[in-house]
Amino acid sequence: MNGLNFNHFHLGGLHSAYVRGEALLAAHRHTEAAAEFQKILDHRGIVGADPIGSLAHVQLGRALVLSGETIKAKAAYQDFLTLWKDADPDIPILRQAKAEYARLR
Repeated sequence: MNGLNFNHFHLGGLHSAYVRGEALLAAHRHTEAAAEFQKILDHRGIVGADPIGSLAHVQLGRALVLSGETIKAKAAYQDFLTLWKDADPDIPILRQAKAEYARLR
């Protein structure tokens, strides 16, 4: 199983899917990238407390936007923003996600 072991606390096991999704996004293979990020969201029990679990929502949203699936993309962004509703508003990924989401409205 891939993942990180931090002080005997295993973080995730789907890092390869996340990296594959990012590579597919960079290669403009948006539908395939969306499938990789969805795989992470479909296996939350494996992901555990790993940050890729919440970041997969925003990456899925980005892939779906580029695939032309705006309605699904909005839902992915909303899921991310709900998870991060109490986060520091100055965190760069949160600011980016809010701006990207606002452009979808």
